[in-house]
Amino acid sequence: MAKIIKHGTVARDTHIRFDASDFGELDGDPSGDWHDGGALPPGGLIVPLAVWLKYRAALRLSPRTGVLLSPGDDPALLAEDLQRLRLVAVDFPKFTDGRGLSTGRLLRERFGYQGELRAVGHILPDQVYFLSRAGFDAFELPEERVDDALASLQPFTAPYQGAVDQPPLFLRRVA
Repeated sequence: MAKIIKHGTVARDTHIRFDASDFGELDGDPSGDWHDGGALPPGGLIVPLAVWLKYRAALRLSPRTGVLLSPGDDPALLAEDLQRLRLVAVDFPKFTDGRGLSTGRLLRERFGYQGELRAVGHILPDQVYFLSRAGFDAFELPEERVDDALASLQPFTAPYQGAVDQPPLFLRRVA
């Protein structure tokens, strides 16, 4: 199993990520028989938003099912399911694509998501701190970058800007 950073420590990733091709054509019959009442695969699953929306009723049977949001996905489509989902993963296809930061912040602040918010994809260790300020609490990185990413979680003693994790410094100061 791969390693992830979760809540500031290294942990084993117990989820399997599926893509739409693992479910067959979304407009036709999906592969496998779990969608007709058969057993879901064991362990945690992470499925793309399109798969979740199409097979929501069957996927809700597994409490360890998570949803993967791509940069163009609207997190509002998950609003009614967020209380049920333990994991939402947000894909960063390029380290220069910051749309996932907005998605993470929307999930935490607008929709009140309390579960695991995982950053996946092309993430650099020095981005982990800023991702955590936007509400991410888990990070999937190549194993050789995990130690550098852990070190980057504590670069500052007191950030000035407000974020999901705390208000701006001037509001935290005691008069």
